[in-house]
Parts: sequence; structure tokens; C-alpha cells
Amino acid sequence: MSSSAKWADSAAERALSSGCDPSRELLCVVGPTASGKSDLAMALAKRLSGEIVTCDSVQIYRAFDLGSGKPSALERAEVPHHLVDLWDPLEPMDVARYVELADAAIANIRTRDRIPILCGGTFLWAKALLAGLVQTPQADANLRAEHRSLVETQGQTALHARLALIDGETAKRLHPSDVLRVSRALEVYALTGKRLSEWHREHAFSEVRHPHRLFAVEWPRTTLDVRIRERVVSWLNAGWIEHVRKLYADGYENARAMRSVGYAEVSAHIRGEIAQGELEERIVRRTRVFVRRQRTWLGHEAVTSIAPTEE
Repeated sequence: MSSSAKWADSAAERALSSGCDPSRELLCVVGPTASGKSDLAMALAKRLSGEIVTCDSVQIYRAFDLGSGKPSALERAEVPHHLVDLWDPLEPMDVARYVELADAAIANIRTRDRIPILCGGTFLWAKALLAGLVQTPQADANLRAEHRSLVETQGQTALHARLALIDGETAKRLHPSDVLRVSRALEVYALTGKRLSEWHREHAFSEVRHPHRLFAVEWPRTTLDVRIRERVVSWLNAGWIEHVRKLYADGYENARAMRSVGYAEVSAHIRGEIAQGELEERIVRRTRVFVRRQRTWLGHEAVTSIAPTEE
């Protein structure tokens, strides 16, 4: 048994001894990027005759494989995975659609007397699945066109700066490259006069859609930093740059997943904006920023912390 499988098996035993009821509660494995969520979810699934429902805004797309941490073919043969390689990269996917798909997958798994296990790091999707969506206004095509025009003429930072002026809280949470969500936050304010951060506070995700138990994989910060770098290096050595070049050749240059952590930096390297010698550090640095946001989210949730005892 590999070292990762050993700690995951031990962690699964501790999780199941915490008093959870998998027949009634949705078991959710969360945690920062590179923490080993998939290892723990696999160990739980094997113990419980379970199936994994993935909650990841990149893994859900086809073709974006190497830099997304998708489960391997062997892992998918061992344990069924849902909502992986499901969506065309050029087709929009939003949180409301994800919730519909995840609800259907969970119902299907339970209908077959199997145990669903949610696993992933896209916490907004997880939160919406477990506790409902903020009911904001419908999209406005004219506003979105205006935002696209601003990005095309002045860049992503100009749109993000506009959001920072009206809703600093949401702007701090969103990266300038996340144009879709930045645009949506501006759209909500323009249509309602209310900041998106206010909508979120008032809604407070108070609906309980699925009784659940959150298990958070938590390594010491220094250990997680090492794991992040090791993963980035392994993906670069495995041909991440060539993988992204092929995605460009296949017409996915402007796919939403191309703006995700890591893919965005490799894409910038291909465009000549990041030197080869700087690429590893740029990806590691942005991943650490993303991990800080994930830790902040986890700090506001009622989670059962699972601290791995061995590598």
C-alpha cells in the first residue's frame, strides 16, 4: 500500500468513527488544493461501497486533464466517479446547473443503495448544493456586452477595479481573471442597487438541502506548501505545457477552464508572457493565494478536521 493510501485509509477510519451516518448524511470531503481530498474520498468509498460525486469547476470539463487533478482511469475503474469529464469546455457551466447535476447524481446513487460521497475544492458549488442558492436577478445581455467590451479595450484589471469601487468585499474574493464572476457581481449591483456581498450575507445559505457532514483534510501549512510544489513540478514534468498547446490547437484557448489556477499561467507562458524559468514559481504562488481563500472558507464552516498522521 502506498504512503498516500495508508494515511487515507487511517483518515477514513477516523472519519467514520466520528459519529456520522452515511445512510442519512451526505459525506463531503473538502480541503485545500493538494491536500489529498481524492485519496480520502477513495478510501471512504471503498469502505462504504460508495461512489464519488466530484465538486470541481475544472474536472467537470472534458479535455482539461493534466492540470486539474482528475482521477485516473484506474481510480475510476475502482470507484465510480460522477460529474468528471462531463461537459464540453466551450459550453457554460454555472453553479445552478452544477447543483441540478449533483442532485441527480446523488439521487441516482442512493436509488441503487450505494453511498454518495461529495469530493472537491470548488466550495461555492459545494455550499450551494448543501445550503441553497442566492436568488439574484436574471442575466442582462446589454450589461454583459458592456463588460466584455471593457475587458477587450482596457483589460481584466479594469473590470475588476470597477467592482472594487462598489463592492470591495466581493472584489477581494474574486481574481481579476475570473471575468465571468466579476461581471456577474457588477450586473447584480446595476440591476438591484445591492452589492453581491450583501445578497450573500442576507441569504446566509440558510436552507439545508442535504443533511451532511464536512470532513476537511488539513496538513500543516509548511507540509501543504511542499505538496503544492511537488504537484506543480510533477505536472510540468509530465508535459503540462504540451497539453495546453494541444488544447489551443483543439480550439479551447478561450475556454473558461483555461483561466483556472495553473492553466492560466501555462497559457500565459505559451503566449510569451511568462518565461519558462518563472513558470513553476508563478503557478505555486497563485496556488498558495487560492489555498488561503479556501482556508478562509473552511474557517467559517462546521467541519470535522482530518489531520493526516503519515505520508
